[in-house]
Amino acid sequence: MGRGLLVLVSAICVLAFILVLFSDFLPLPFGGYADQRFFLVAATGLLAVVPGIFFVLKPAVAPVRSLVLLPTLLLCSAFIGLAVPFGERAYVWVEPGMYSFYFLAAIASGSALAWTGVGAVFVRFLILSIAATCLIYGLASVNVYLFAIFDGVTKLIDFIPWGFVNIRYWSHIATWCLPLMPLAVLVGPLKDVRSWRIGVLLGAGMWWWILFLTTGRGSALGIAFGVMLAVLLFGRRAFPWLKFFVTYLAVGILIWLLLSVLIPTMLSDGGIHVRTVHAGDSGRLPLFIEAWQMSFQNFPFGMGPQSWLTHERLTAAYSAAGKLGHPHNMYLMWAAEYGWALIAALGLVVLQAIRYFWKTRAVMLAESAPSAYDEKLMMLAAFTASLSAALFHAGVSAVFMAPGSMLVGLFVLIGFWALIIPAGAEPSPSVEMPQQPFFFRLPALVLSAILLIGWVVWSQDVWGYYQDMREDEELYYKDVGEGMLPRFWFHGNFPR
Repeated sequence: MGRGLLVLVSAICVLAFILVLFSDFLPLPFGGYADQRFFLVAATGLLAVVPGIFFVLKPAVAPVRSLVLLPTLLLCSAFIGLAVPFGERAYVWVEPGMYSFYFLAAIASGSALAWTGVGAVFVRFLILSIAATCLIYGLASVNVYLFAIFDGVTKLIDFIPWGFVNIRYWSHIATWCLPLMPLAVLVGPLKDVRSWRIGVLLGAGMWWWILFLTTGRGSALGIAFGVMLAVLLFGRRAFPWLKFFVTYLAVGILIWLLLSVLIPTMLSDGGIHVRTVHAGDSGRLPLFIEAWQMSFQNFPFGMGPQSWLTHERLTAAYSAAGKLGHPHNMYLMWAAEYGWALIAALGLVVLQAIRYFWKTRAVMLAESAPSAYDEKLMMLAAFTASLSAALFHAGVSAVFMAPGSMLVGLFVLIGFWALIIPAGAEPSPSVEMPQQPFFFRLPALVLSAILLIGWVVWSQDVWGYYQDMREDEELYYKDVGEGMLPRFWFHGNFPR
């Protein structure tokens, strides 16, 4: 069962990365953003239901282990329960369903992989997938760069990054992936292959170049925070990972100087266009204040799912600003729409993760000599940096709203939980395991059935929302004439 779950999660992982990074090359029926959202619906539904079946079929798993999922189930129930008072609104269940299945899929799948002893195997596979797909994307970006530069283009940001409807959606992916790429040359079967190490170096350098090109402050600050936290928590044990991280950063700076400064300067008579980093808030502060005020209108239960799109504006600053699909802060958005009760439930899951992380870290540090190289310790340090960077970035951007970011983050979360949950061992086929009484496994069976039914109902609501959104697009473009307001769909305004 563990190997079957490993194959399932790994296959979905590869498909997700291909869909996120290379949607421009795929014959997609709905357009990249919508296809990624539909894939997220399918993936999270499958990965939330299958671990429940795992509990039913896996007699070696003690029933007490399922208690690990109680804080997660409480969080999922909070998303749904806090939406109930607003049930008469249109499409009210679309986003609560998404978040419920998302967090359950990540934590349940990660826990199940750990309990069957294949968590580290999946983490190594995930690292290889990230490094390989990012390398291909980086090399393809060079091709795009060459076409642009020989056509006399000086504003490269119009062409790179490619494949994303918004440059910030690419920076979300960079936040998740850049702290993990050094692991590709530290763990796994290819770590000592010279050509692979050179390829990872080039791929990571290209991603750093694109990050400098886009001046993604949220991503850069998030990664800096995550790396500093990892070094603080692991000290000298994290230095092998940190050495490659700094090396890739330095290569990225060199590539940026070459491709974004030197070559355009030599080929262009009119100068070059380089995005500058500024210290302003990019108009986010009025959004934060508006969401903060919303969170106290119906304290502590919030104003309802998607109320950010429909509520009467509360502050003069936001009234004067252009309308946006979200407040560029996931925590304030959740507090505004679901209330501080939801934030409290989320806090329990975070505290649980910290508890398991701290225990796992202590065991790893105790079992390895201070001067020894420990692969699992390196993996835990890097995943800590990645997740911390994404959580920081979510405070200034829609990291847990954009479907591409959510898909990549889903598997990083699965990997993180697979590392911090105490691992079990896959029993030998020759060893007869004691069967648990059926009533111990009945709750998992009932929960799986409820989740399956809930997923079917939720999927139908998502499809209905999509159809109405497409019908609304024509009116929106013709009569409203505003820019895109991406949220659940790329056209994120509530259908009229």
